[in-house]
Amino acid sequence: MYYPEPIAKLIDSFTRLPGIGPKTAARLAFHVLKMKEDDVIDFAKALVSVKRNLHFCSVCCNITDTDPCRICQDKTRDRSVICVVQESKDLVAMERTKEFQGMYHVLQGAISPIEGIGPDQIRIAELLNRLGDEQVQELILATNPNIEGEATAMYLSRLIKPFGIRITRIAHGLPVGGDLEYADEVTLSKALEGRRELR
Repeated sequence: MYYPEPIAKLIDSFTRLPGIGPKTAARLAFHVLKMKEDDVIDFAKALVSVKRNLHFCSVCCNITDTDPCRICQDKTRDRSVICVVQESKDLVAMERTKEFQGMYHVLQGAISPIEGIGPDQIRIAELLNRLGDEQVQELILATNPNIEGEATAMYLSRLIKPFGIRITRIAHGLPVGGDLEYADEVTLSKALEGRRELR
């Protein structure tokens, strides 16, 4: 049995989201059908707003609605330390710990030859520009503790060594194969405290 075209299109749209299979997509589509019209309109506006009103910070490459972002504008933060993360959601996870008061750089991905993502496809060039311009003394590599994150950390470590900047890696209080986004604040705090220098 086929669904009416509007529902079929909505189901198809939901299946394009990561982790959403056909059954979940159908469940979500029928949930939308039961929602009040005002709620559906608000939901649609939120989706459009995300695409139209967000862009990358010209300094740290985080997603933002202001440029530079609020963290880069904050004069109280320690500009001698940059924490490098893979995604904006990882930055949010680090901020939740309330432990780190330095700056960030968001790579917007990780090196993954299997997926065809090389160093040129992530925000490494922008990081190197910052290292040339700013008085950075330490770079904390907080990429995810999985194959892609480790490969990215090692690549960055070798690339940045000539700058004479101290390079540290967050400690592996995080489970290998896990994502920063799902780590709790205590685990992230311990990982920050136990970071080590890469040689």
